[in-house]
Amino acid sequence: MTNQHGSRIVNVGVLALQGDFAEHAASLRRAGAQPLEVRTLEQLQHVDGLIIPGGESTTIARLLIAYDLREPLIELGRRGLPLWGTCAGAILLAEEIISLDRPALHLMPMTVERNAFGRQIDSFEAHLEPGPFGGGAIPAVFIRAPRIRSVGDGVDVLLRLGAEHDHEPVAVQHQSILATTFHPELTADTRIHRHFIEMCQQRADNPRPSEAHATLGRLG
Repeated sequence: MTNQHGSRIVNVGVLALQGDFAEHAASLRRAGAQPLEVRTLEQLQHVDGLIIPGGESTTIARLLIAYDLREPLIELGRRGLPLWGTCAGAILLAEEIISLDRPALHLMPMTVERNAFGRQIDSFEAHLEPGPFGGGAIPAVFIRAPRIRSVGDGVDVLLRLGAEHDHEPVAVQHQSILATTFHPELTADTRIHRHFIEMCQQRADNPRPSEAHATLGRLG
């Protein structure tokens, strides 16, 4: 199936082991993509990119191992499969994680600290300058959110909090890896989802032949 521009409609996977994957799927539909819930290696073969949702980072990290998905995701992420982590997902993508005692994916050159804004009662909403996404302010929901303490070379800061939070980064991208410390899926704004869909579309339009199948066949 193709869109009005003649490009194939992309299948954007949402890791559906724990967390708010259903909200991401709904946002993807509103943004014009076909979401696919991913729980198995076989399902991972059919996606053009994958969202790792918010939830409990220690639980998701444990389930990635239990479902034999951790090593394939690391390999595919290194090979350029678009990955987007929100909140807990952003934690799992980071190369260095403060206070996580389980193996993560370590794909994004950044240091994050879990629950650094406080407990559930300290959750808050903010309106971010839109930066590269254009339009008006971007609504952002922070729930037991991590903080990005530092980023490495080649990491682009896309969005920042305001002066009251020292303009700290809350959305970053490194090549085909995207991370947000807030929850875009909990608002009606689909700009960041559309950005990720475009990343997946570029990947789908320029595939590496049989890459996902070969990788998963070797690791499965």
